[in-house]
Amino acid sequence: MNETSPFKGKTGVKRILNATQYSLSGFKSAFQGEAAFRQITLINIVLIPATFFLNVSRAEQALMVAACLLALIVELFNSAIEAVVDRISLERHELSKNAKDMGSAAQFVSLSIIFFVWLIILVR
Repeated sequence: MNETSPFKGKTGVKRILNATQYSLSGFKSAFQGEAAFRQITLINIVLIPATFFLNVSRAEQALMVAACLLALIVELFNSAIEAVVDRISLERHELSKNAKDMGSAAQFVSLSIIFFVWLIILVR
């Protein structure tokens, strides 16, 4: 018995086109509905271009950019977790609180990575 999702099944170029559309929809939803995503996007808009004007190696620049993009990835996951928890129930529950708090903690760690990567590279 095949117990895969009924939404699966597209292959090849059709799957890639669908996945691209879903991704763009996810970005749009996050940007419109999540202030934290907009704030981290702004941080990226400032910091990533700044790397082109700093006296750092290409490897250091890549690491600085990757740290910034990691925060966007974590915020997308955090927002997804919050949406699923809220979809299940808006009732206050300790497990729901834990899930949301852990997502927030993950975002704190990713922002700390930006801070420390940039600090270590720029203060040498």
